[in-house]
Amino acid sequence: MRANNVLASILAVCCLISVSCSINKLAMNLVADALTGDGNADVFTGDNDPQLVGDAIPFAIKMYEALLSQNPTHQGLINTTGSMFVMYANAFVQGPSEMLSQAQHEERVAAMARAKNLYLRGLELLYRGLELKYPGFGTAFREERLPQMLSRMKREDVPALYWSAAAGLSAFSLNPFDLDLGLRIMEFYSLVERAYELDPDFNQGALDEFLLLFHASVPAGMGGDPTRIETYFERAVEKSGGNSAGVYVSYAQSICIPSQNYDKFKEMLERALAVDVDANPSNRLVNTISRRKARFLLDHAPQYFFMLSTDDEWNDEEW
Repeated sequence: MRANNVLASILAVCCLISVSCSINKLAMNLVADALTGDGNADVFTGDNDPQLVGDAIPFAIKMYEALLSQNPTHQGLINTTGSMFVMYANAFVQGPSEMLSQAQHEERVAAMARAKNLYLRGLELLYRGLELKYPGFGTAFREERLPQMLSRMKREDVPALYWSAAAGLSAFSLNPFDLDLGLRIMEFYSLVERAYELDPDFNQGALDEFLLLFHASVPAGMGGDPTRIETYFERAVEKSGGNSAGVYVSYAQSICIPSQNYDKFKEMLERALAVDVDANPSNRLVNTISRRKARFLLDHAPQYFFMLSTDDEWNDEEW
């Protein structure tokens, strides 16, 4: 009788532990779903204070990582955390470093190395999520199975494809001598192509802007095609309703500077500065940052265009 009572007590404790674990897991799922649901990104992207957001994102990333450690297969958490690594690296590490003066060379190099590390951390997370949904995805490119793998993907996978490609190609752009990443350029490009097939209007022309930059920056032998630049530029402007300052900044940097077309450069940046950051509340942060970049580029145009004469106020040593 006593043995039966002991056994019953053990079973009761086990049931309580099981129920407690289930409740805990359910709670974690509810929290994760609430934090990664539709509209939550606007808390960051809709803000008009880049410094506030830049200070907050690292904490948010670590909070998401903590949640992921308890719920490692939650797709929403994986994609949100991975994309936040990429966004933070671009907007708050690489972007500001590009505006450092020549006297701050070491600081700039360190920031670029940090940005690359953050891009790769985001890429690793995003690929883990895709691997969970599509086993074998991580090795599909090396094994020449990527087209078949991508053909299975759906519209819901577009954000993961976009941010993965952005992470990989951004990391490579910071160190073109990274042969491992260089060999994967067409892998990342394939992700964007598939995303474009599934949802060409994703994020109001984000894919068109991405492809504009790709074809402007990558040599023809590695997949770039300059003849497609204008098409993607026009589509990006159309899909954003002309309310994306980043499109104009991208064109100015990737097209006008290499071709030394200052008039077009000035036109594009003035169009960026004319964008009303409140016209598209969900992209207020991105437009605010892009307008700042446009202002910086215009103010420092002599550094990029050889035909411009510098006046006495221009101090090359300070930038």
